[in-house]
Amino acid sequence: MVDDDYALFAGIVEAGSLSAAARALSISPAMVSKRLARLEARLGARLIHRTTRRLALTPAGERFHADVVAILRAVEAAEARITGDRHEPAGPLRVSAPTSFGRLHVVPRLHAFLDACPRVELELDLSDGYVDLVAGRIDVAVRIASELPAGLTAHRLGNNRRILCASPAYLDRHGAPDSIAALAAHRLLAATGQLPWRLADGRRRQVIDGRSHVRTNSSEVVRELAITGVGIALRSLWDVGDALAAGTLVPVLPGWEGPDDLAIYAVHPRAPTVPPAVTAFVAFLRQSLAGAAWDC
Repeated sequence: MVDDDYALFAGIVEAGSLSAAARALSISPAMVSKRLARLEARLGARLIHRTTRRLALTPAGERFHADVVAILRAVEAAEARITGDRHEPAGPLRVSAPTSFGRLHVVPRLHAFLDACPRVELELDLSDGYVDLVAGRIDVAVRIASELPAGLTAHRLGNNRRILCASPAYLDRHGAPDSIAALAAHRLLAATGQLPWRLADGRRRQVIDGRSHVRTNSSEVVRELAITGVGIALRSLWDVGDALAAGTLVPVLPGWEGPDDLAIYAVHPRAPTVPPAVTAFVAFLRQSLAGAAWDC
């Protein structure tokens, strides 16, 4: 039998924090901390640096995590060979994702999932609005959030770093702001509900309020407006990474970014038994998005 503390350690790394792991496992944060300390004491090595901002693996923790994940996957594969077709992904699977993230990073990869799971009947809903998984009968959702509702099992897919950016044409016409206060004199671009901006530069914090130069409910419209020189936007790297690489957008006020409290998750309703199609889709997302250029 695989040591339960191994699975706990993998769950902590996957969730991104002790408290998130506690929620996912339905145990107290104190118990998670106690079991992690017990594992570290048994191994004689610190695995995780605890900070108030984020969880960070030590070098020993990184090596141990890689080994533990390999062990857990090997056990899963061994069980699958015994249980056989009873656990083959099949049947309806309803998936929800934010419009831009789904179009840019889920849809182009879906062929691999469909080839691997031909018996799954996939339905994909792309929407920027909040979707209640239970009411909407959603099996798996991609969520970009700092906190997730109770009753959901969350699998961390990556970071959600956000930077200020604008096109070179806009900066040529209006000049680049040389301070955070100078943003007040510029055209800001944000979808409905995305202002005010909360920005951070190390320990410094700043809230930027105002009105979007163009009113829209679409984050994709905001990106295109920024690229075509309409104003300055606060965008996720997964959304504008290609534009930054191509030079059609450039960073503004480097160092000032959105706080690092947001992350990208795959979530599904918590249940004693998770359908094989759900497990397969979450695994597909984690594998296909691992090492993405924007996840830094």
